[in-house]
Amino acid sequence: MELLDKISRALNQILVWIAGIFLVTMILLTCANIFLRIVWMPVKGTFELMGFFGAIVTAFALGYTQIKRGHIGIDIVVDQFSAKTRGILNSINYSICTIFFAIAGWQIAKWATTLWKTGEITETLRIIFYPFAYGVALGCFVLALVLLVDLLKVLIQEEGPHA
Repeated sequence: MELLDKISRALNQILVWIAGIFLVTMILLTCANIFLRIVWMPVKGTFELMGFFGAIVTAFALGYTQIKRGHIGIDIVVDQFSAKTRGILNSINYSICTIFFAIAGWQIAKWATTLWKTGEITETLRIIFYPFAYGVALGCFVLALVLLVDLLKVLIQEEGPHA
């Protein structure tokens, strides 16, 4: 389990750095587009690039955000339960979320393969779609891995005191 946790954290660290590079690129592209719109003409294909880059930034940051517990959570009701009940609820939640994001990653990867086979490209810049779709699928798979590690931590913690 420790090895799985280390792999998950290392993978998420790499992905969040890549997401950061894409985010900085988005900021620079936005600034360039604004400046060039004033003095001459806007950057061609900005809308397409922002969509693709935004998808990568979001997908690659999902797992890291889960590790840091940065997602929104409403614990008002759950905090009133006993530790055992919270553990059961967390187990159920992590199980459902792991399955959901694994299936989402699989379906997005299937869609990316279809885009690859059909040669789908963007209208303005003629950029191929499928690498970005595979990137989003990767983000979903990595989030599923993080959620699986969280599930295993909850299960091991519950079993630990009783052993």
